[in-house]
Amino acid sequence: MAEISYKKIGEILIEQGFISMEQLREALEEQKLTGEKVGEILVKKGVVGQEEIELALSKQKGIARFDLSNYIIEPSLFKLIPEDFARKYKLLPVFLIENTLTVAMADPTNVFIIDELQRLTKLMVEPVLAQELEIKKSQDQYYGGSGTLLEIVASIDRSKLSEGEKLGEEAPIIKIVNYLIMQAVQLKASDIHIEPEEKTLNIRYRVDGLLRRQSPLPKDLSGAVISRFKIMSGLDISEKRLPQDGRIIMKIGNKDIDFRVSTCPTIHGENVVLRILDKSGVVLGLETLGFPAKELGMFQEMIHSPYGIILVTGPTGSGKTTTLYSALQILNKETVNIMTVEDPVEYQFPGIRQVPVNVKTGLTFAAALRSFLRQDPNIIMLGEIRDHETAEIAIQAALTGHLVLSTLHTNDSSSAFSRLIDMGIEPFLVSSSILGVMAQRLIRRVCERCKESYAPSEEALRNIGLADKIGQNITFNKGIGCKLCNSSGYKGRLGIYEILKVSPKVQETVLKRSSADDIRAIAIKEGLSTLRDAALQKLLAGLTTPEEVMRVTLEASE
Repeated sequence: MAEISYKKIGEILIEQGFISMEQLREALEEQKLTGEKVGEILVKKGVVGQEEIELALSKQKGIARFDLSNYIIEPSLFKLIPEDFARKYKLLPVFLIENTLTVAMADPTNVFIIDELQRLTKLMVEPVLAQELEIKKSQDQYYGGSGTLLEIVASIDRSKLSEGEKLGEEAPIIKIVNYLIMQAVQLKASDIHIEPEEKTLNIRYRVDGLLRRQSPLPKDLSGAVISRFKIMSGLDISEKRLPQDGRIIMKIGNKDIDFRVSTCPTIHGENVVLRILDKSGVVLGLETLGFPAKELGMFQEMIHSPYGIILVTGPTGSGKTTTLYSALQILNKETVNIMTVEDPVEYQFPGIRQVPVNVKTGLTFAAALRSFLRQDPNIIMLGEIRDHETAEIAIQAALTGHLVLSTLHTNDSSSAFSRLIDMGIEPFLVSSSILGVMAQRLIRRVCERCKESYAPSEEALRNIGLADKIGQNITFNKGIGCKLCNSSGYKGRLGIYEILKVSPKVQETVLKRSSADDIRAIAIKEGLSTLRDAALQKLLAGLTTPEEVMRVTLEASE
């Protein structure tokens, strides 16, 4: 196979205007004496910086540059490349996809090292360019004692713990925090809770909607671990008396993950919660969200209306944003102008104008929405209707020919009308602007690997509201617990939906300022399938358990 010829680094640096021909000649003369690389000589002389050399290397062979500063690496990858080999050749494994290992290298042009890596790992190797200093820093963090959390904790010099803030930048603490983040992402957690107690630093992950306790850390590590999270999210580590909010953007494997960080002072120290926004895990498309055929048809009909308000209700973490994004994906056409205001923007759409809320600068939901009305939109998505001003402008937009999609925090669909009236919106405006309300929840799915069938007792059927199924040879499924589901018996979640389409009778009831119960009674007479009905359908299909049905729908059915 003929050797591919590449332009020399010096030629590329001249083309880019970084050096002159005379500077290159001088470097080449010195190379004859020292044997150093031309790039190293130019950097040593101060003619160019390391960044210019990296740009030239990247251009020379079409090799991507890789930023290790905001990257977390799966610890198991370090078993593939011995530490002495990695340090000798200034390289680091960063992620593995199928049989291709991506390796960050100070010199990704060295084909001999790449060949040796492929022989050593028995994998295809994809080299990327990284700064030598960043590689060394990452090697210090990941190699040596990076096995279990207990081993990392045992390696910490306890004499330095009084310097909590400074220790937050030391390799063992970085390893602990990286371990916690990596573990949470692997478990598909939505939140990480770092909770100082009197004698321990507790760690909990929210997985499939419920918090799970992890192994606690020693109390004397609290200051350093919390400082590390604050350093990563750009917060003031010296401010411990007031709540703070920050953000971390990390790469884990080949995924970009956004963490929203919140700190809050407690009697035992600062509590830290990280909300994990894994964009690669967002599954968009109404058909993939678990809608029954009837509800899917109703929702699709509503979102294709030319104007009016569609509300999606439910508690935090019930999938409301994913539902709205899925609707936007359908509505996103060249012939319409769609604008959104969100807090934060979780998923970016080409062709849609998306605005992030920024309270510090005065860019609230209401301020952005008021501006939208001068931007000739057809469809507006509001992340949430939180107050009277936002609700009033949203209704004004709906009544002047715009389709408005938004969320509201209520237990069920019928409570949305009362909630808006309680905000100070006149009933006639509420009844004339709202097209429909969809309440939703996420219910845990029985683990497919360890599920078992059983016949429920007559009492169990009565308690769950299925007395009419007694004597029909009904079976339920339950998970007995396995490694895949972390012994919980559940793996993943399903959406359940309750759609209240506003009819003339519902409008009349809202105008009378009737209670949510009265509105609900009318809607049920007109065919509303409640959240409990939707959950029972999943139960009878063997997808969830009676305990989940009761846990998720008890409040909504009261």
